[in-house]
Amino acid sequence: MKTTDIRTLVHFSSQEAARRDLFETEHLWSEVICLQESQRIGPLGDERSDAMFVVLAGEVAVQVGKGRARMRQWESVTVPAGSDLTMANASEEPSVVLVVAAPPPDRSA
Repeated sequence: MKTTDIRTLVHFSSQEAARRDLFETEHLWSEVICLQESQRIGPLGDERSDAMFVVLAGEVAVQVGKGRARMRQWESVTVPAGSDLTMANASEEPSVVLVVAAPPPDRSA
């Protein structure tokens, strides 16, 4: 068993969104994404992995396919395999987002 305090992965960069791996196994992968100011990520997606994004702090604007939403702390969205997600910080405060994908996405591309 491995435990991790997610707060140790919260780190912000003035250059770009900060991304830190949380867990990775043969069947599951997760990371923490930290956004501040007008930082954004995406489009992100994988043809064979479903993913879930959970806002741990702050507020973000997301687009999955043609759908758009503004999400606050404790809100989540699923991204089906084959769909793309774009996400941007949507407030003056920084945002922290947990991502969980299964199976682990192909990050070799």
